[in-house]
Amino acid sequence: MASLSMAPVSIFRHGADEEKAETARLSSFIGAIAIGDLVKSTLGPKGMDKILLSGGKNSSVTVTNDGATILKAIGIDNPAAKVLVDMSKVQDDEVGDGTTSVTVLAAELLREAELLIAKKIHPQTIISGWRQATQAARDALREAAVDNSNDDARFQEDLLNIARTTLSSKLLTHHKDHFSHLAVKAVMRLKGSGNLEAIHVIKKLGGSLTDSYLDEGFLLDKKIGVNQPKRLENVNILIANTGMDTDKIKIFGSRVRVDSMAKVAEIELAEKEKMKEKVDRILKHGINCFINRQLIYNYPEQLFAQAGVMAIEHADFAGVERLALVTGGEITSTFDHPELVKLGHCKLIEEVMIGEDLLIHFSGVDMGEACTIVLRGATQQIVDEAERSLHDALCVLAQTVKEPRTVYGGGCSEMLMAKVVTDLANKTPGKEAVAMESFAKALRMLPTIIADNAGYDSADLVAQLRAAHQENKTTSGLNMSEGTVGDMAEMGITESFQVKRQVLLSASEAAEMILRVDDIIKAAPRKRVPDHHPC
Repeated sequence: MASLSMAPVSIFRHGADEEKAETARLSSFIGAIAIGDLVKSTLGPKGMDKILLSGGKNSSVTVTNDGATILKAIGIDNPAAKVLVDMSKVQDDEVGDGTTSVTVLAAELLREAELLIAKKIHPQTIISGWRQATQAARDALREAAVDNSNDDARFQEDLLNIARTTLSSKLLTHHKDHFSHLAVKAVMRLKGSGNLEAIHVIKKLGGSLTDSYLDEGFLLDKKIGVNQPKRLENVNILIANTGMDTDKIKIFGSRVRVDSMAKVAEIELAEKEKMKEKVDRILKHGINCFINRQLIYNYPEQLFAQAGVMAIEHADFAGVERLALVTGGEITSTFDHPELVKLGHCKLIEEVMIGEDLLIHFSGVDMGEACTIVLRGATQQIVDEAERSLHDALCVLAQTVKEPRTVYGGGCSEMLMAKVVTDLANKTPGKEAVAMESFAKALRMLPTIIADNAGYDSADLVAQLRAAHQENKTTSGLNMSEGTVGDMAEMGITESFQVKRQVLLSASEAAEMILRVDDIIKAAPRKRVPDHHPC
């Protein structure tokens, strides 16, 4: 009996897979480190770009160095790698920037953890040391943060510096002054609300990136109906989501049998009358502009033209939502009670020419914060990447307006945190001190990678930077345009405190979560059943 009980017993369904202890941990480490290595080369102002090719018939080409975009596009099978991908998505949604930094920091922490586990240090000991290190680093970051929100001129300069720093690692780095002014102007119009929905970005091919500009109003990339007024002042706008085709009989599979063409004409006339009645109900709202999410067919378009009303069809859902927001109206589907409908208002609607396209321009909208950024560029890939870069800058600026504290970039904050963590490790007895040392080493890897990506001698630069911080030159960081250690305060390399804090917390939490894993269980794949009833 004893020999029987020693035989391995599988409690899982046939086809399920289990990885235990060291194997599971190694699998997690390898997956997470591979993800870090994938995006590592895109970090910093001299980071390289990646080309992403999507499969299928309509294969598209994306050229980007945005960590979140790269990680969203790749299919991943490793569970630990998926954790890092999800973390970079959360970083993108939460603060808009730092997606590459957070992935690289988490991967470097796990690289250090792999070495510690090889030395037989228990994962819980490592986690305990990391938690103390995270807290010390967070406190150091908070103390180093500067708040200039009481001084408007300095806060404006801070915002411009943050925008420049964010854009310096993107495609727009050569035009960062132009685009940082655009981004700051757009965010300052929001008057602290942080509602980025009011900033509309339109991409138009042609011209160069420097031809991009900010338009104080709202642009809609649609056409005005035939024979309708092309310019209106003091406009009352009804925004709707309703079918304006002839209301067809909607019963599936129904047939109408008639015995003469006259009867067909009667049915058509009844449908026309129904549509005319609907248009009359809409006109009773006292409007001179009607914008619909769905199509407007020829007959209702003609009726609107006769009434002197501007009708705009097929303004897609995002366009309708944003229009409702900026004009102060509400999207309507029924028109029986005009007194309950909230109309939108603006001072002027006219057609404007951008490149070779006609767009509809709404100026003097109710929501004064609304504006449109028109991006120009030579190819679709350039315009798409410019939009992603600008989106990051806008998100970071909107966060900074809410949380105005700033810290210095260029590896300065990471070195500052690493120094505090090392000091704490020197005072801590026991094995946890080794874990803290590894945390400090992972933090120092970020400036190392930034220097490596720029082609400089990272060992020399990081050693100089470390020595500068030991001498309490707390604003020292890497000057990547000259390959030296410089003063970040003088150079104006500023980052948002919120972004840096989120990078630190997200990376340490994700690394801790992956380090806790000692078993990976994969469910049995679903069996394919042959389809005996093909359609």
